[in-house]
Amino acid sequence: MTHVAEVYTESTIIIGQLISMPHAQKKLTSNSSSITEFLLLAFADTRQLQLLHFWLFLGIYLAALLGNGLIITAVACDHRLHTPMYFFLLNLSLLDLGSISTTVPKSMANSLWDSRAISYSGCTAQVFFFTFLFVAEYCVLTIMAYDRYVAICQPLHYGTLLGSRACVHMAAAAWGSGFLNAVLHTANTFSLPLCQGNAVDQFFCEIPQILKLSCSRSYLTEVGLLVLSACLAFGCFVFILFSYVQIFRVVLRIPSDQGRHKAFSTCLPHLAVVSLFISTATFAYLKPPSISSPVLDLVVAVLYSVVPPAVNPLLYSMRNQELKDALRKMMNGLASSWVLRTLSLKIQEGLTALSPLEQSKQILS
Repeated sequence: MTHVAEVYTESTIIIGQLISMPHAQKKLTSNSSSITEFLLLAFADTRQLQLLHFWLFLGIYLAALLGNGLIITAVACDHRLHTPMYFFLLNLSLLDLGSISTTVPKSMANSLWDSRAISYSGCTAQVFFFTFLFVAEYCVLTIMAYDRYVAICQPLHYGTLLGSRACVHMAAAAWGSGFLNAVLHTANTFSLPLCQGNAVDQFFCEIPQILKLSCSRSYLTEVGLLVLSACLAFGCFVFILFSYVQIFRVVLRIPSDQGRHKAFSTCLPHLAVVSLFISTATFAYLKPPSISSPVLDLVVAVLYSVVPPAVNPLLYSMRNQELKDALRKMMNGLASSWVLRTLSLKIQEGLTALSPLEQSKQILS
């Protein structure tokens, strides 16, 4: 009888657990659906440091807008820059503007208004656009490495391999790859039940931080997608590395110093941008958990999401004489237009102040 009672008790417990499982799953789902906002990681607790963060980010943001805006305008307006290299540089500047505009303005607003909140839809939009622009930028940097490889290693085939149609197709493939990755990752991440609260340990919404809030083993699907994306990114990195090994082998064989200098002036800015982009992003996502901390994660996130869009225009314009000449010509044209407009207004004001007879004499003279 005792054995029968024990079996009956165990069966009752198992049946109770099976009955409660749908309710538990429903509770997890309701917890996820009940989240209406997330709390982002604050840069500082004191009001003075919050305002310092606001002004610092405002300066960086304005510098990124000015630098990338000038490059976009110069490439679009100067026919001498209508080449594949500058076409891809224009795409890179557009992506940089979008990337920094996705994360920085919200962080600035939170610091200014002493808040940490971001709406659920706002967080979803940040994840989507940041992933979209991040992946597309990496693809564009890979294409730019191919452009430099063909220009230096196979100059006779440059017009064939990088014609206008081929450039448009490659740029469209880069933007399309970013969009596809963003749709897959965003949809999969926000379909997970979230039961670990709503505090995101980052100053913007990113996928690894959202996954930490998940309480379901289904997050392994998203981890699998991230691993697949990492493998594709590693393939792009190997391609970039191979391209520059071949480029340096050819450049070092150029007999004249002027030829080597011209080749390096077109390659080194891109190499610096790629190195900054890959090194900071790799450290951010592959650093050992033992050295991870909220402060370090915050600093590294700033390095790979905020600094490159602001620094890239400077890196590309420092050693690129064609771009500097185009920017100088554009600025001189704007200054001349402003001077002529000011003089015209002054003359009109002077004529208005004269009597009709005096105006006729002034015009005739």
